[in-house]
Amino acid sequence: MTATRAHETVLSFTYPSERRARVVADALAPEVGDIDDARSTATVDREDDAVRVRVLADDLVALRAGVNSWSRLVAVAEGVGAGPD
Repeated sequence: MTATRAHETVLSFTYPSERRARVVADALAPEVGDIDDARSTATVDREDDAVRVRVLADDLVALRAGVNSWSRLVAVAEGVGAGPD
């Protein structure tokens, strides 16, 4: 991935346990690269109990679309990770 995109945002989500963060990050991992387009891209990483989604885009419209898409994907992934910690 190239970091030469004009716009960037990082979405950070903290969970009650490292296990929950790992489940969410693992659920998101297959989407990385699959929903990228010519104007935006994203990465997902996890550190301890936090998951970070970095969205890079050529323009603000693409950035907003990427943030919206990844926010929805995180919400779905959180549902996958629901349960006792």
